[in-house]
Amino acid sequence: MKRRDVLGLLAVTGALVTLPGSDEAPRGHTAATLLETGEELHRSLWQVFTLSDSKQTVFPAVCKQLDVLTKGLAEARTAADRARLCTMTADLYQLAGELFFDVNRYIDAAQYYTLAANAAHAGGDYDLWACAMTRHAYVELYACRAPAAQPLLAAASQIARWGDSTLSTRHWVAAVQAQAYAAIGDIDACTRALDEAEKASSLDGHSNNGGWLRFDGSRLPEERGACYLQLGRPDLAEDALTTALAQPLSLRRRAAVLSDLAILGVHRRDVDQVVHYAEIAISLAGRSNSGFIGKKLDGLRGRLAPLMSDGRVSDLDHRIAALSRTA
Repeated sequence: MKRRDVLGLLAVTGALVTLPGSDEAPRGHTAATLLETGEELHRSLWQVFTLSDSKQTVFPAVCKQLDVLTKGLAEARTAADRARLCTMTADLYQLAGELFFDVNRYIDAAQYYTLAANAAHAGGDYDLWACAMTRHAYVELYACRAPAAQPLLAAASQIARWGDSTLSTRHWVAAVQAQAYAAIGDIDACTRALDEAEKASSLDGHSNNGGWLRFDGSRLPEERGACYLQLGRPDLAEDALTTALAQPLSLRRRAAVLSDLAILGVHRRDVDQVVHYAEIAISLAGRSNSGFIGKKLDGLRGRLAPLMSDGRVSDLDHRIAALSRTA
């Protein structure tokens, strides 16, 4: 599906989620099928996304389902049916946004997250709504616009208070707020937000759904390490990043931790550490074709200047520059 076709679906779906429900006619076949099987299908798509090294493998199926959802929304008649279809739309558009985010198409990702937030609001699901806002904030953070992320995260935090207190939504928002505080150099606020996010570990095993909400606190060591590294505190970052690397991690998360450990090596002027961790991260980037990993390695590349006299570092610089940033 071409990009303009997907953007056309965005426009149509954006209009449909704002329409009121009506009991005047029976629901259509597409809407009925979605209400029966759509949620299970979306869980499967998230599972494929989570388990795949190359996230783009799920894109054709997501595009097809977006088209089906658009037809289903047009057929829905009752307010209850429309609300359920709106939450399905918010769910799927968050997944589509992640796919575009993974290849550094931030403007496209932001459009999906905006529609996801509107659809979740229309469906009355506060946790889904807060998650869409938080993902939108990620776009701003990775585009180096932390001040623009802060109002999104503040709104997400307020929305999450109206959600399900047994879910980890509010703790995930806090974890991302910590990244925003780290980006502007506020170590005290960053630490408080990380401590708030740690409270997710006190929730039971049903605090996330493995799809649009996957935060369970297990990724906090890597996030704490990344925050302290950004704050210029490699002494605090090392233990957290080492702990993170010892855990089971997805390919993208492992590459991110490896990149941060390589940056830690730059702080120490330890070429061996830089080369060791960067080599592994580059190999993972080649396996996944992930723009997200490429972006993390770009962050490392921007810090290599003090070590460029070493031929191994110069070679790393060229290899990172040659990585694909699209899929």
